[in-house]
Amino acid sequence: MNTFYKNLSMWLVIGLTMILLFNLFNTPQKPRTSMTYSEFWSSVESGAINKVTIQGDKILGAGQDGSPFMTVTPDDTELIPMLRESGVDIAVKEGDKESLWMSIFISWFPMLLLIGVWIFFMRQMQMGGKGGALSFGKTRAKLQSEGDVKVTFDDVAGIDEAKEELEEIIDFLKDPQKFTKLGGRIPKGVLLAGAPGTGKTLLAKAIAGEAEVPFFTISGSEFVEMFVGVGASRVRDLFNQGKKNAPCIIFIDEIDAVGRHRGAGLGGGHDEREQTLNQLLVEMDGFEANDGVIIIAATNRPDVLDPALLRPGRFDRQVVVPVPDIKGRQLILEIYGNKTKMADGVDMAVIARGTPGFTGADLENLINEAALMAARQGAEDIGMDLLDKAKDKIMMGAERRSMIISDEEKEITAFHEAGHAIVACLLPGTDPIHKVTIIPRGRALGLTMQLPVDEKHTHAKSFLLNTIAILFGGRVAEKLIFDELTTGAGNDIERASDLARKMVCEWGMSEKLGPLSYGKKEEQIFLGREISQHRDYSEDTARQIDAAVKDIVLNANDSVTLLLQENIDILRAVADELLEKETITLVDIELIMQNLKEGKDHKEPIAEPEQPEVTAAAEKPEQEKPAKGSQETETAEG
Repeated sequence: MNTFYKNLSMWLVIGLTMILLFNLFNTPQKPRTSMTYSEFWSSVESGAINKVTIQGDKILGAGQDGSPFMTVTPDDTELIPMLRESGVDIAVKEGDKESLWMSIFISWFPMLLLIGVWIFFMRQMQMGGKGGALSFGKTRAKLQSEGDVKVTFDDVAGIDEAKEELEEIIDFLKDPQKFTKLGGRIPKGVLLAGAPGTGKTLLAKAIAGEAEVPFFTISGSEFVEMFVGVGASRVRDLFNQGKKNAPCIIFIDEIDAVGRHRGAGLGGGHDEREQTLNQLLVEMDGFEANDGVIIIAATNRPDVLDPALLRPGRFDRQVVVPVPDIKGRQLILEIYGNKTKMADGVDMAVIARGTPGFTGADLENLINEAALMAARQGAEDIGMDLLDKAKDKIMMGAERRSMIISDEEKEITAFHEAGHAIVACLLPGTDPIHKVTIIPRGRALGLTMQLPVDEKHTHAKSFLLNTIAILFGGRVAEKLIFDELTTGAGNDIERASDLARKMVCEWGMSEKLGPLSYGKKEEQIFLGREISQHRDYSEDTARQIDAAVKDIVLNANDSVTLLLQENIDILRAVADELLEKETITLVDIELIMQNLKEGKDHKEPIAEPEQPEVTAAAEKPEQEKPAKGSQETETAEG
C-alpha cells in the first residue's frame, strides 16, 4: 500500500508539471499593439478594421495592414450596431472564466510543489522502515518465518558435536521448564568457529528450519556504514525487534567484521566499529535483560575477537565446527549424492578415503563438478570414473592438454616427477603415491600426488625429513640424468626450506638449538593477519639457525643423491613409463620395481599386485598442511 501511494504521488507531480508546461508554452500569442477604446472606435469609422473577435471584455482583431491589435471595451450597447453599420465582420467567443484561477494556480504551483515534497519526505522519515529517508539507522536483519527455510539437521553431517550443542538450544526454546526447573539458564550466545566451508552457515539454516520461533539473520558487515552512530543504532534496533518477538534466535554471520579486538589505534576512542561493538556488548549482557533472545554467531577468525565478547554471559559457548573426518566425509557425500543421479556401483566410502582435508563445501563442489562432467559427456548418470576425474581436477587442477611442450621439456619433466615418485616409494614411513602425471595441470608442468594412509594429526621428525627428501627428488634426478638444473624445482626448494625452518624455529627439532621457539609473530589486530615476525634472538643465534636449516636441507639433498644413484635403472624405467602413458599410479611403479628386481624387462607384464585398500586419509597439522590435506609435488613452469 505504501508503494501505491508513492507511485500515485509521483504521477500527480508529473501530471501537474505537464499542465504547467502546456499552459506556459501554448498560451495564444498576444497582439503586439494595444489601443484605446477611442482609437478603436475611430479606426472602425474610418474603415481601417474589417474583422474583430469579441471575447468577454476584450476585442481582438487586425487592421488592413495585418497588424494585430487588442483593446478592452466597456459595457457599450452601441458597439455592435456601430460595427454592423461599418461592415465589420464580427466573431464572438466565450470569455476565459478560469483564467483567473489558472493564473493563481500557476503562480502558487512552485510553492505547492515544495510543500508536497516536504510532506512526502517527512512521512518517509516517520515511517522509519525499509525505504525511509532515515532508515539507515534501522536493522537490516531478515526475519525467517516458520516454513521459509527447508534445511534441517538431517541435511547436516560430519559435525555431530556441533549439532548436539545447537539441538540443545532448540530444545530449550521449545521446553524451557525442562532446563530451568533445576536452576539452570540457557546460554545467551553461541559462537560457531571453524575453517571456511565447514558448515557454519548451513548449521544456522538448519536451526532456522528446526526452530519454531522467529529467526533473525544478519551479516556483521551490515552494521557499520559511513554514517557515525549507524552501527550502534542498528544493534539497538535489532535487539528491540528481538525483544518484541521473544523467544527468538538472532544469527550474526561473520561477526569478526564488528567484533575485532578494540584498541587497534587506527580509529581512536570514537572509531565507528568500536562503538558498534560496545553497543553489542551492552545489549548482550547489560543492565537490561534480554530474556528469550539467543545470539548465534559464526566466524573463521575467533582469534581476533575482543575478549569481552567471548566471556561467559555473552558467548557462553564456543562450538568448534571442524573439518570432517573420513566418516563425516562419507556422510556428506551421501547427502549430496542423493540429490543427484548416481550410478549403481558408486561407493562413497572410496571417495571419502581419497579426499582428506576436504570440507563440506569442497565435497559439494566435487559432486557438482562430476555432475557437470556427466552432462557434458551426455552420460545418463554419474559413475566412479567421473567422480575420480572431478577429485583430480579439484586437487591437482584442470588438465591443459592444449599446452604445447617440446620433447626436451617433456623428458625433463618426466625424470623430475619420476625422481619424486621413486624417493617417496623407497623411503620408509612416507605417504603412498596416488598419481604421477606429466600432463600440465593448473600452473604446474607435472605433478606427483601422495595421499596419507591413515588419519594423522601430528608428524614425527623422521616423517618431516623424508618429506624434505621427497621434495628434492626431482631436482636431484634432473642433475643425475642431464647434468643440468632447471627452474622446475623452484617451488620444491621453497617448500623444503620453509619446512626446515619451521622444524628449527617452531618445533624445536634441532639438536644444536634445542627445544626453543625463535621468532615471535606480530599481528595487527585491526588487519587480523600476521604481517611481520619479531626477531627476539641475537645475531649469533640467527647464524646458528641459518646453519641448522642449511644442514637439514643439504643432508636431504645428499641422501637423495645416493638413493637415486643406487636406483638409476628404476628412475629411467619410471620416466620411460611416464613418457609413454603420461599418467601412472602406484600400481604401475610397483610393477616396474618388481620386474627390475627379478631381472626382467620393466615392461614385461606380470601379475599385478593388489592395490592398497586405503589410498587416502588425514590432514596435515595446521602449521604445514596443504590446501586439501594431500601432499603435492609440482614441477613449476619456468
